[in-house]
Amino acid sequence: MITIDVAVLLGIIALVLLRRPVAPRKRVDTFLVMLVAFVLGILVAPTPFGEGVANVMNQLSTSISSWGN
Repeated sequence: MITIDVAVLLGIIALVLLRRPVAPRKRVDTFLVMLVAFVLGILVAPTPFGEGVANVMNQLSTSISSWGN
């Protein structure tokens, strides 16, 4: 039996939605992409991977802000 994480599935869906041609999109398409990205962010954030990405981004933003001083 194959199991798949919901976050991985939403990530794949988000990639498929974003790789479509850049033709004018309808509001429903734009809303769907935003909704998938939002839900993916909520699912990934509490995981160790999401926390690691947040820590890296925090360190990066801290180093960039202190670099100018």
